[in-house]
Amino acid sequence: MAHLGLVALVVREYDEAIAFYTERLGFELLEDTPRPDGSRWVVVRPRGTRETAMLLARAATPEQRARVGDQTGGRVGLFLYTEDFAADHARMSAAGVRFLEEPRHEPYGSVAVFEDLYGNRWDLIQPRRD
Repeated sequence: MAHLGLVALVVREYDEAIAFYTERLGFELLEDTPRPDGSRWVVVRPRGTRETAMLLARAATPEQRARVGDQTGGRVGLFLYTEDFAADHARMSAAGVRFLEEPRHEPYGSVAVFEDLYGNRWDLIQPRRD
């Protein structure tokens, strides 16, 4: 197997999720295709990457709606890697991304936890270079 292609993230509404990921995080919209059942196939990914992307999947059932923003039980479940932590942290902060902590420097790299528009927790992380 070559790589993990898509990770699904359950969202409340497509357009608000697209706006957050493209405008605040700087992702690119790869696809937004209507489907016969009224849903849409919406794929975003960090600008400049070529492998893993995210499928923004609108919650369709009460059980799915209950999980929006809490897909990992309140823990960090998504990890956004960067090559310039300071610049991306500053850009995202200026764009209104809510960081839950000040940046910290761990043995594995620089990291700060942020929330997406629904409350899902992410790490912005720049791995340490040896």
